[in-house]
Amino acid sequence: MECIVHFEVHHPHEVKELRGLIFLQEGQVPSEQDFLSMFVEMGYKLRLEDKDNLVFTPVDPAANYSKIRVRRLDTGEKSYKEDTELRSLLSNLLPKESRPL
Repeated sequence: MECIVHFEVHHPHEVKELRGLIFLQEGQVPSEQDFLSMFVEMGYKLRLEDKDNLVFTPVDPAANYSKIRVRRLDTGEKSYKEDTELRSLLSNLLPKESRPL
């Protein structure tokens, strides 16, 4: 199964929207290693900075971009798109620390 990865590359003065492709088994979701392998094939050497938001940062400090953020995954079936307003609302409503009841 093909998974089209829609992502944005944050440069100092602009943000470029690009796409990549990951091949998966049927019903499988991309792993951290799948993303990293795809980016390496595209010439980006990255590490996962924020697993929840799928934000990657360059390993090389001389890179001409500050981060790469995955925006959407398209498998041809169901589409994943982050709802930033819902995430913001939930992060403000949920307690910052978990405590026992």
